[in-house]
Amino acid sequence: MTNSSIQAAAELPFDVLSLDFIRDPYPAYHRLRREDPMHWCSLGFYLASRHADIAFILRDHRFGKDFGGRLRRSSGDKALEEPVYQSMLRWMVNQNPPAHTRLRGLLTKAFSNRSIEDMRPRIQEIVDQTLDQAMARGRVDLIADFARRLPVTVICDLLGIPENDRQMFFTDGGEGARLLEPLPVPRAELDSANAGNIAIAEYFQVLLELRRCKPGNDLTTLMARAGQEEARLLDEDLVANLIFLFGAGHATTVYLIGNALLALYRNPDQLHLLKSNPTLDTAVDEFLRYDSPLQVTTRTALEDVVVGGMTIKKGEHILCLIGAGNRDPDVYPNPDRLDITRKGVRPFSFGGGIHFCLGAQLARIEAEIAIGTLLRRLPDLAPDDLETPDWLPTFVLRGLKTLPASWGARPSNSSQAVDYGYPTN
Repeated sequence: MTNSSIQAAAELPFDVLSLDFIRDPYPAYHRLRREDPMHWCSLGFYLASRHADIAFILRDHRFGKDFGGRLRRSSGDKALEEPVYQSMLRWMVNQNPPAHTRLRGLLTKAFSNRSIEDMRPRIQEIVDQTLDQAMARGRVDLIADFARRLPVTVICDLLGIPENDRQMFFTDGGEGARLLEPLPVPRAELDSANAGNIAIAEYFQVLLELRRCKPGNDLTTLMARAGQEEARLLDEDLVANLIFLFGAGHATTVYLIGNALLALYRNPDQLHLLKSNPTLDTAVDEFLRYDSPLQVTTRTALEDVVVGGMTIKKGEHILCLIGAGNRDPDVYPNPDRLDITRKGVRPFSFGGGIHFCLGAQLARIEAEIAIGTLLRRLPDLAPDDLETPDWLPTFVLRGLKTLPASWGARPSNSSQAVDYGYPTN
């Protein structure tokens, strides 16, 4: 960690670099919500921790995106010249209308509820194949061997990435998460991120050109057609947003599945409840509320706005602490308790307003099928370490690096051989 990162972190009202915070940020969030729910930070932004304020900010059209301005404030003007940040500036999620509207409109049909529901058999197939491979080995890392395999495979399908090219996409260990932090990124990490961005950009440029010649039924073909039909969309825009779709299409789902499994095994009553009622439709939203994979999202005031009794001036940035809002006791009684039967849960984990995540329904279905199938096929599985699991050292994204697990009586390695009474989809 560089001195600039440490110095910047010291300006926050909690130590985001400490192991205690990484392991459990929620006590710090509760304290901030009680004492200063619209906290001005000397780094140049507000921290919003109250549910009502976050809901207002995410839905009000007077707030938008200014990734470049926030980056300039935290890391200086030269940061905007870094290749990886040049790419991120073009991401749909970092755009305001009309650019955001144009890019999002290209993808809406592909992520319709009907299109996503039609993917259930494929998702089930991937989960069963993944578990077949893990069970043949006799042990499993619930992150690398399970949670990551499903969403990466699904987004590769959606992007039309050929089978022979996919292995390079399974190696992500969350290193890129630091680029989303409101703190300066150390030079060595930035160099690594630049190299990785250049490599994946070169790959997607080749794939884009391939789909112009040989169209398919995939998102890369959609992007290629859009570039041919609309001169304003440069190849740099298309490639950057293919990179965004790959990252957004798998990372948070990996951490959703991993965080949910850790929470279940730490709460045996809820684990037993879900095993006995695997179709419980409130479980995934409660997992998202209880330990959201996305902990922070950022907005910028496009004009002067009053929020929580504070006047936010035009151009000022707000970090919405999703993890804090999701555990606000004014909305969710006993918020630190996992309760998969909890009613009326509407977590902020997929953002809100015009930036609500296009893939939210896909992530929910992937988590539902993955967790349900795992509990059915490995009913006696248990993680090796529930007390001190290995968390990513990040603030904006919350997830596990690894979660090794094993089981006692070894079950059949066939998805059809044992019936524990759970539906297969």
